[in-house]
Amino acid sequence: MSPATATEPRTTGPSPLPVYLTSAILARTADEGARVALVMLAAQRAGSAALGGASVAALMIPHVAAAPVVGALADAVRHRRLFHAGAVVLYGAALAALAVLVGRAADLVVLVLAAAAGCVAPLLTGGLTGLLGELIGEERLSRAFSADAVSYNLAGICGPAVAAALGTAVGAGVALAALGAAATAGGFLLFSLRLRPRPVTRTGRRFRWAELWRCVAELARNRPLRSVTWGSGVAQLGVGGLPVVSVLLAGEYHASWATGGLMTAFAAGALAGSLGYAVRPFGEERPERVVLWGLLATGVPFATVPWIGHALPAAALFALAGCCTGPLFSALLASRQRYAPTAARTQIFTLGAGIKSTFAAAGAAVAGALSGLGTATLLWGVAGCQVLAAGLGVVLLTGRSRG
Repeated sequence: MSPATATEPRTTGPSPLPVYLTSAILARTADEGARVALVMLAAQRAGSAALGGASVAALMIPHVAAAPVVGALADAVRHRRLFHAGAVVLYGAALAALAVLVGRAADLVVLVLAAAAGCVAPLLTGGLTGLLGELIGEERLSRAFSADAVSYNLAGICGPAVAAALGTAVGAGVALAALGAAATAGGFLLFSLRLRPRPVTRTGRRFRWAELWRCVAELARNRPLRSVTWGSGVAQLGVGGLPVVSVLLAGEYHASWATGGLMTAFAAGALAGSLGYAVRPFGEERPERVVLWGLLATGVPFATVPWIGHALPAAALFALAGCCTGPLFSALLASRQRYAPTAARTQIFTLGAGIKSTFAAAGAAVAGALSGLGTATLLWGVAGCQVLAAGLGVVLLTGRSRG
């Protein structure tokens, strides 16, 4: 079997997309909901909000720190189905173990286990997305990425909601265990995907630290790739601050529902945008341009919110901004697939997701520190980050590419 044949996507038989999406939704919902369930569990069982916050930090930090390494391992491993499915099952098992140990075992044990689960987590996001190019034929890949973007949006909405509902009704321990079971089920579903083993070359496929630096270099010299990666990253500075802005707006509007309602409207808008783009994609020839236009369009509704004096119109504008991010995210995934070198594709997906998470965390910290400036200033800052991101993307796309 030739190398080309070994990595060729399946074009006959039933589509693997439904199985992939079911697995991705289960795993990503567990990942999103675990952050809420951990905080609730620490408060209910240990009476310690500090332990809850530390557990979430331990779970989240490896999303960034471990992403390049696990991405490189995923690109080097021969049996990808076993590697990815096993990783998702392990993540689910770790959540189930945390459901038992939080508040009962030593805090250090809990934090170490949460950090270990976090090291696997990048494979639930960018790692899974990186498999689509080998599962789906080129002619259906754009719609597949749009459908995958929908899975992220659904997980972002359903994960926290499921965790909060179960945690309130039957206890946070049960909620976290249920989320762990969902991730485990998603992992077992991945075992059914037909991913051909990578061919064995004369030198073999080994993990090399130098490959990490090649991946970073690719994000610096590949013009379309660096444009969408760093542009979307800078945009997350603003998006990361939205939870803080939502809380402040809820107080300003005297509408308690807006605390979570504005973010729900944003997530629902993103879901609608992703679904619309999946039905009728555009700009498939140059997806990086869709990303840049999406960044610019996202800033307009946020810049308009300060002129609105009521929560309902503000929620509509948040939903409109979310609609703009739906096609943006789908095109971002398509850009990574198109422009990333095959040998480093999973690294690019996981590292790109880690960069976005880093900028979002920084945005939340900055918004919290500057909350005294008022909601109008913060919202214009959020909008400005989108415009700045689009401008940076244009500069990086049109600038020189260094070898």
